[in-house]
Amino acid sequence: MKPLEKIKILDLTRVLAGPFCTMILSDLGAEVIKVEVPGTGDDARCFGPFKNGQSLYFLSINREKKSISINLKTEKGKEIFKELIKHFDIVIENFRPGTMEKLGLGYETLNQLNSKLIYAASSGYGHSGPSSQKASYDILAQAMGGIMSITGWPETPPTRVGMSLGDITASLYSAIGILAALQHRNNTGLGQKVDVAMLDCQVSILENAITRYQVEGKSPQPLGNRHPTIAPFQAFKASDSYFVVAAGNDSLWKKLCEVIDRKDLLINDHFITNDLRTQNLTNLVKELDSTFATKTAAEWVEIIDNAGVPCGPINTIEKLFSEPQINARNMIVEVEDKKAGTIKIAGNPIKMSLLDERTTRNAAPEIGEHNFEVLSNFLGLSEDEVNELKESGVL
Repeated sequence: MKPLEKIKILDLTRVLAGPFCTMILSDLGAEVIKVEVPGTGDDARCFGPFKNGQSLYFLSINREKKSISINLKTEKGKEIFKELIKHFDIVIENFRPGTMEKLGLGYETLNQLNSKLIYAASSGYGHSGPSSQKASYDILAQAMGGIMSITGWPETPPTRVGMSLGDITASLYSAIGILAALQHRNNTGLGQKVDVAMLDCQVSILENAITRYQVEGKSPQPLGNRHPTIAPFQAFKASDSYFVVAAGNDSLWKKLCEVIDRKDLLINDHFITNDLRTQNLTNLVKELDSTFATKTAAEWVEIIDNAGVPCGPINTIEKLFSEPQINARNMIVEVEDKKAGTIKIAGNPIKMSLLDERTTRNAAPEIGEHNFEVLSNFLGLSEDEVNELKESGVL
């Protein structure tokens, strides 16, 4: 039995921040019913890349879910949604704050219908504060949250992280908040509202940038691929390509110098401590670059790794598919889709002793594919009643 196997979720989210969260909960066993706009569905269905007309973007984060289509702007659609709420544990949405209230489906209303309901809201700026009503996307969260100001190289324009860090971080925190609310409900019998903002999440992952500003009295700047306070802890160029070395303490620094035959660096007054190595990083990198240029990246990774010093190649996405460690951990799984065929996607990174590993996932649903199944199971509607609702524009 999966950890969340008896948990039922009504998922009103679209695009990424919400769907990625419910994907995580689905992998842990929750039944996720995706509520979509009839005819058009989730915006992400129109996002590429496409294969045989199927959005692989949509497929990758909505696999295994079920889909029902409800027009929540109709009174009958709202009535159906309110009845469904009584049977579910969690409802999650990522609309602009106030949207659900305008529909008459805000937290206070739904809480009266089901006091055990956990209402999770993921938005750009949260449900309070002067910016709460503003629209947001991932790049705005990265920009306003400070991440872009410390990403990239010195003297270059602010750089967006190469994946949707704003959305994904909000997804992770939303999942954590929902799981905490479930535990609270186990203890008290009461549901609650979980309010997660993309901007808040970006601030929370700034790591030591906030404290560095207070110590140094100036905003941290982009540093390329190196660590701000540990050295050597960055990418280096071998004779053919780049690889990464992370000598995180003096003991590892000693091992590194010995294995690359540069014991002279150990007695250099500029490199004796980590703080000195960081202060004198330019000269340190010159010394190491001259040595690393004598062998290939693969050769250096093998030599340094055998000495117990953390290091590794910089994999392209292509190389992930053949990386032994990734495959051993079942982190590339397959989805068999009617349109796209066999597609490989990321697996579940949460490994649990009582959670079976699977090498495949079920496909993403069509819009409203599970209308009859869900409405008959939870509300007792007949096939004729469901068809009538569809014809009238409710489904």
